[in-house]
Amino acid sequence: MLWQVAGVVRSVTSIAAYRSQKELFLNLTIRELRSKYKRSFLGWTWSLVNPLSIMVVYTIVFKLFLRIKIPPGKPSGLDVFALWLLCGLLPWNYFQITVQGCIGSLTANSNLIKKTYFPRELLPAAVVGANIVSHAIEMGLLLVALVAFGDYQALEYLPFTLLLMAMMAVFALGFGLLLSALNVYFRDIQHFMNILFLVWLYMTPIIYPITLSGVAKYKTFLKLNPMTDAVLCYRNVLYNGTYPGWRELLYFAAWAAGMFFVGRYVFNKLEPGLAEEL
Repeated sequence: MLWQVAGVVRSVTSIAAYRSQKELFLNLTIRELRSKYKRSFLGWTWSLVNPLSIMVVYTIVFKLFLRIKIPPGKPSGLDVFALWLLCGLLPWNYFQITVQGCIGSLTANSNLIKKTYFPRELLPAAVVGANIVSHAIEMGLLLVALVAFGDYQALEYLPFTLLLMAMMAVFALGFGLLLSALNVYFRDIQHFMNILFLVWLYMTPIIYPITLSGVAKYKTFLKLNPMTDAVLCYRNVLYNGTYPGWRELLYFAAWAAGMFFVGRYVFNKLEPGLAEEL
């Protein structure tokens, strides 16, 4: 009888703790959303202006000046460099901005961490959650543009787009957990990642097709990069209007799951000393 009562008590306690953590996560996410463009005249419009400005610059440089040719979408038939670029650029921007936001999430909330105890992983998780909202808006507008240019298959394969977005969020969260904890102990992490992301961008076929002459011979090397397969999957679903490559999808899924578990493991190991280090 006693062990049954104890079990009920533990169950009620765990449910209460879960609800409390869920509410805290939602509150932290809303705080991130509100503070993202606080006191900004354009506000949320910046989430559209930034990728569009990058798109314009890359389109001028790589399409008009360097005259890079992209393969037409199959079976969509699209041949629009700007849309082709956005299909890879928007997921990359979400990943980069989210990880960079996660890196400083613990140090930026040092006072909160020192004052009270709560699951510290909720701070980087809130960054992931807040950014996925703005990313969803961007992807929604991209879908509208794709359909306007005749790519109706993009709507047919929308479930795969949502799946890829979820996988990207898990991948970013894993990196965010890992780097946010390490950044508390080694503040050079955030500066090093700025350089790494620059190199990583050009090592991913976002602004050039992987079939480009001079690039194709390095395809095996580029495919080691998980973001390469992620971008190829996004382009298949959005630009080509077809299924993602199953091998590429599984490879990216394995990276996302592996990165999440590694990030969570390292974060849990370093979490007890975070308040003291901060």
